[in-house]
Amino acid sequence: MMLGSRGLGLSMGRMICGWDKEGPGLYYADENGTRLSGRMFSTGCGNSSAYGVVDSGYREDMTVEEASDLGRRGVAHAPHRDAYSGGVVNMNHMREDGWIQVCKEDVSELIHRYRKGMF
Repeated sequence: MMLGSRGLGLSMGRMICGWDKEGPGLYYADENGTRLSGRMFSTGCGNSSAYGVVDSGYREDMTVEEASDLGRRGVAHAPHRDAYSGGVVNMNHMREDGWIQVCKEDVSELIHRYRKGMF
């Protein structure tokens, strides 16, 4: 599907996650055929801002609530620092028995909530 974009000057990265008999899996794939397995990825034009936030707060022993808040903060920072990144944090949590929606929040509202910690 993504290989059709190869050579067109487009940049496209996707995160793919799921659960199988070995447990949860998270993967990154791009239009050049790069495929990586890992514990954390950020894609898109604002990913360096998101990585900065997430890298500074990530711990292996985080609860789902802590990880969700950290992810929300990271995604909210991307469009705040990069106008091309969009304006909504739409986050889901993958479990063995399916997905649950964690949030669908406007970035401008989140930025006001996090403002004290940002500046």
